[in-house]
Amino acid sequence: MAEVARRRVAIPAPARAASRRPPLWRRLLLNQRVMAGSVVLVATLAIAVLAEKLAPYDPNGQVLLDRLNGPSGAHLFGTDGLGRDVLSRAIWGARVSLGVGFASVAITTVVGTTIGMVAGYSGRWVDNVLMRFVDVFISIPVFMLLLTVVAIYGSSALLLIAFIGISAFPGAARIVRAEVLSLMPRDFVIAARVIGATAPRIMWVHLVPNLIPIILVSGTLRVGAAILTEAGLSYFGLGVPPPSPTWGGMVADGRTVLDVAWWVTTFPGLALLLVVVATNLVGDGLRDVFDPRRSQLA
Repeated sequence: MAEVARRRVAIPAPARAASRRPPLWRRLLLNQRVMAGSVVLVATLAIAVLAEKLAPYDPNGQVLLDRLNGPSGAHLFGTDGLGRDVLSRAIWGARVSLGVGFASVAITTVVGTTIGMVAGYSGRWVDNVLMRFVDVFISIPVFMLLLTVVAIYGSSALLLIAFIGISAFPGAARIVRAEVLSLMPRDFVIAARVIGATAPRIMWVHLVPNLIPIILVSGTLRVGAAILTEAGLSYFGLGVPPPSPTWGGMVADGRTVLDVAWWVTTFPGLALLLVVVATNLVGDGLRDVFDPRRSQLA
């Protein structure tokens, strides 16, 4: 009778749901937002990498006789005010814009993760000092700081990457700190402390693997913001200096001739919109995939 009773015990609903949860790769393939955004991002990255082969013209080649020509067979996206091919400049602009976006987010992730993890793990006065430093940094007007930096050191791609990356770390630090605080009472952290594991080992061996989902989601969403920041700075002449083509700089170049040459601004603007939407789709999709309460069962 006891054996029969044990066989009739119902498996709790969370256990059954966990056992039916598909593997990560399948959840990624089933998520339409992740797949749609990934296709756009992979295609854009491929275009950026193969810019030399895909661009039909020299992006900085000027033919003044062809200035402000509309889209045609010779120039699919038309030409700008200096006779440069808009399609070629947009292709090369993808390399600059994506490079600045991903590189700056890498800096943001490293700095923000390190500060947030140390603050959340250490607690007490270390947490207070680091978080007050983050609060002070947030209060600094970023645009005015950039004007000062550009006035002293001049504008360059490396400076822009470093500035965007460092200026965005407070948000990443706060997110990581909150997640670390939720992980500290877990059994695996307590067990590691009991057996005498050092603080660096606990942070990098036990905490970081559990932080990867939130870091990926946050980082993916920040790529779009970084690309928009680069475009905005280039629009005001504070980004990558000319003649290097950037999407923001191309939009700025076409604003004075928008009434007679809409294509100069429209096509790089559409490329910027498409990539930013794609990064947001991937970020939202990854959040659903990594969150067991939001992901759908197969």
